[in-house]
Amino acid sequence: MTIITTPRAIAAGLATVLHGQDANIRKIVSAWIAGLHVLLDDYPGTGKTTLAKALARLVEASFSRVQFTPDLLPSDIVGVSIFDAHTQSFRFHEGPVFAHVLLADEINRASPRTQSALLEAMAEAQVTVDGQRRVLPQPYFVIATQNPVEQAGTYPLPEAQMDRFGIRLGLGYVSAEEEERLLDYTAARHPLDQLVPCATVSDLLAAREASAGIRVAPALRQYIVALVHATRAHPAVHMGASPRASIALFQLARALALFDGAAFVTPDAIQEIATDVLAHRLALDPQARYSGTTGAEVVRDILARIPVPV
Repeated sequence: MTIITTPRAIAAGLATVLHGQDANIRKIVSAWIAGLHVLLDDYPGTGKTTLAKALARLVEASFSRVQFTPDLLPSDIVGVSIFDAHTQSFRFHEGPVFAHVLLADEINRASPRTQSALLEAMAEAQVTVDGQRRVLPQPYFVIATQNPVEQAGTYPLPEAQMDRFGIRLGLGYVSAEEEERLLDYTAARHPLDQLVPCATVSDLLAAREASAGIRVAPALRQYIVALVHATRAHPAVHMGASPRASIALFQLARALALFDGAAFVTPDAIQEIATDVLAHRLALDPQARYSGTTGAEVVRDILARIPVPV
């Protein structure tokens, strides 16, 4: 499979199990190529788990799922060393974090201590257990989900955790026509059972390397940095986006260009993803938050004020 067709083939496979989600699929596949993690903030039953499983099947990648609960411990995620009486030594048992695709289901139901177990994994694709560094499979991709409505028994994700997610999306409900089609597709068996791999892990890594070669004009680099810097000076923001946000916006824009078959990044691509990349990283001023202002509104205001390179 060629580098250019890899992301489109994955997206086409996902479209067979997630109907009416073409725009989100395009962003999610591009995020995987760019090496960015995804936070899906949406209602139950909208296809978040199906999406993660389908990604792993389409690329012949290993998949694991962690159902986050209040009693979950960090060792339940990264693994634990167990004493072997026969060898008189400790043997490390890998946790579910050791997979190409990790679904962190309802991540906000675990305590901050357990959530922090993913910080090193998401930022550096490694974990440190008993003082020993253990590298995670490549490409490493975390899809986390959380319910934006139900707040009982949940812990808000700390800013450091939110900053590890390259992009935050909501799948939302599909149209009545698409939902009716969904009934037909699931009448006989689940669409996941019909998926066949369309790419390999090597294909995905090759696409990632190719996206790093997509050209970004100096003016657009300055535009990206200007957008991120503007979040730090906005009157409604207490803490703006970090330099990691600039990197994420830069990398995702190149991956989107690769997905679209373009050789360079355009201002439209940056504007398309700016809200998804930046909004969840902003800590709003309490007065602005209580007045109903959202991070997405702040980013849209910044996009309207910062001149677009021509």
